[in-house]
Amino acid sequence: YYSRAKSTIVFFNTSYYGQLKSWVLGAVGRILAHEFGFHSIHGACVEKEGKGILYIAPTGTGKSTSSYGLMTFPKTRFHSDDWVYVRYTYATRDGRRVFLTHAKGTDGSSARGYRVYAWVEGHSRDQEAELSGMGLDNRPVQLHMKDLNLGQPVRAYAYTSEKVYYLRANLAENFPLCSFQILASKGENIPDVTSKALDAFKPTIADMVKDILSFDGASDGAAAGGPDLRSLPRAELESICGRMIVFDNARSMLDIARVLPTERVFTNPMEPVALAAVMLLKRDRDDSKILDNLTLDQFMERLLIGETPDKKRETAYNAYRAVIDEVERAHIESLATQAGKGSETLYSLYRKSSNVPDSLEEEFELFRVMHQAVRCYDLNTVLQNDPTVKDKRQAVERTIQLIAHTLDREPHEVHLTLDDYAKFLA
Repeated sequence: YYSRAKSTIVFFNTSYYGQLKSWVLGAVGRILAHEFGFHSIHGACVEKEGKGILYIAPTGTGKSTSSYGLMTFPKTRFHSDDWVYVRYTYATRDGRRVFLTHAKGTDGSSARGYRVYAWVEGHSRDQEAELSGMGLDNRPVQLHMKDLNLGQPVRAYAYTSEKVYYLRANLAENFPLCSFQILASKGENIPDVTSKALDAFKPTIADMVKDILSFDGASDGAAAGGPDLRSLPRAELESICGRMIVFDNARSMLDIARVLPTERVFTNPMEPVALAAVMLLKRDRDDSKILDNLTLDQFMERLLIGETPDKKRETAYNAYRAVIDEVERAHIESLATQAGKGSETLYSLYRKSSNVPDSLEEEFELFRVMHQAVRCYDLNTVLQNDPTVKDKRQAVERTIQLIAHTLDREPHEVHLTLDDYAKFLA
């Protein structure tokens, strides 16, 4: 049960940590948005050569796979696996970046939290307006509108929310060497498996076993108190690999600093990463488009509709947003019906609509600012549809290469399909 008015959640009869964690983060996120303008996002983040990339995605489209996969490239640092806090900053005339939380004009008007961004746009000529916020060093700042350099774009900085990551155990399918640490960590929903299940996943399990047995480094799992997988009988190793991948919601509490070198992980929650790109992941096998730049209207429509691979609607791809979902969904469905009958986009109708639920207003004002701050892309993770791709693992590898190439060439207009993405990679 959730009370938005009192910012209170009460749980009954659940032992599912993922639900508890996500709902609490969702409730806290609403307070942070309203009071301070923080954008709380269900997403994953990695930095490559100083450029941060944020993935926002429905379940099962490759968010964790894409973020961990990018770590195979040099000069990358792992940031977040599941939940990210984003601050949108302004440039100052003396070269700093500041995150505003409050604004007060000489006309007596004021704004706080997520409303500050639109307020600044509307009061930019009020040079003596008083502004409060923080620098990137998290120290309080007091300044006036005349101190901002509004000729410079808004920029986004991401902050991590957790040091121990709650992730799907089937990450081991594409990165088998994570198996050592996954099995040495606390697990949830990792079932015993039948011989029938093992047969169904036989090729994948065989690839995992091959990679594990050929690993010539020290067994991090054994060092942390887990099993040395390479010393087990093959049948037992196959069973362990099967347990990690057959059930989609098998989870592990993983300390990423034990999987990757410390210098390649953001371990300080107050250290920001400057975002260069946001990718909305999807898995639509009927769509030949692979990677596309998104206009503001396209970006907002994707997030408003929030369609998952099984065609369920999930606003902002965040099932754990602490909101009255039925009210939001009814408003969005009404707008979608109007858009289907006319020539206006869903987002243009949204901007004109009255009685927008305050939770939607809050979320999508922050996404509007995000589109100003970073390049936004649509990534369709369906490279298995390419007849030249032999299996899922190769599809994942090519998808990761596509992400890395795009980030290296930022900013860059990209419009790729199954027919021409390989030329982009070449």
